[in-house]
Amino acid sequence: MRRRDFIKVVAGSAAAWPLAGHAQQPVLPVVGFVRDGSAEASARLAAAFRKGLNEAGYIEGQNVTVEYHWLQGQYERLPALMADLVRRQVAVIAAPGFVPAQAAKAATATIPIVFGVGDDPVKLGLVASLAQPAGNATGINILTSEVTAKRLRLLHDLVPKAARVAVLVNPGNASVAEATSREMQEAAPTLGLQIQIIRATTIGEINAAFATLAREHPDALFVAADGLFVSRRVQLAT
Repeated sequence: MRRRDFIKVVAGSAAAWPLAGHAQQPVLPVVGFVRDGSAEASARLAAAFRKGLNEAGYIEGQNVTVEYHWLQGQYERLPALMADLVRRQVAVIAAPGFVPAQAAKAATATIPIVFGVGDDPVKLGLVASLAQPAGNATGINILTSEVTAKRLRLLHDLVPKAARVAVLVNPGNASVAEATSREMQEAAPTLGLQIQIIRATTIGEINAAFATLAREHPDALFVAADGLFVSRRVQLAT
């Protein structure tokens, strides 16, 4: 090879080194964050999640990537979504809410799962026990199901003349819907209340539920502690 040609080859290789180095930068670990509400309604929750990550030393875009998935009550998306997260081997799945947590638990026995649920995680099948969770899931129970009867009593104290109470549940979140219905049916007779269960899984069904309320005129409305209803709280209040 002539000297001039040799210099051209070396120069070309040297020019490519920065590009090659850039292409080989380590891929950041991915956290899959799955929530049953909407991004707008859960903005404070997402901000708190990021704050917690920052306090633990994880900064989005620097040493971790967070993928936010907002179901907006479309639980039928969960199997495919979880399968995709498992296929890509994300570092951890954050699943606030029983339905996302249950879907994550069904999808993987190895990827760590962090949940936030409103009922006993042992009863829900997410962990083996509170003392020794075992498996790949851990998290917190925020006790919303346990205080259903107390919430009904508070409603009775606020509206003592109420006799008929409509209860809005989301059958798409079967665990919360069933627990709320059961607790309400058990607690209502002790307060002299009649309970009417109304079901809604989508925004349109929430509107239809309120049309039913307008026709039947119950004395009060009790809303189940469900992620969809939390995300639609402005719609409910309006």
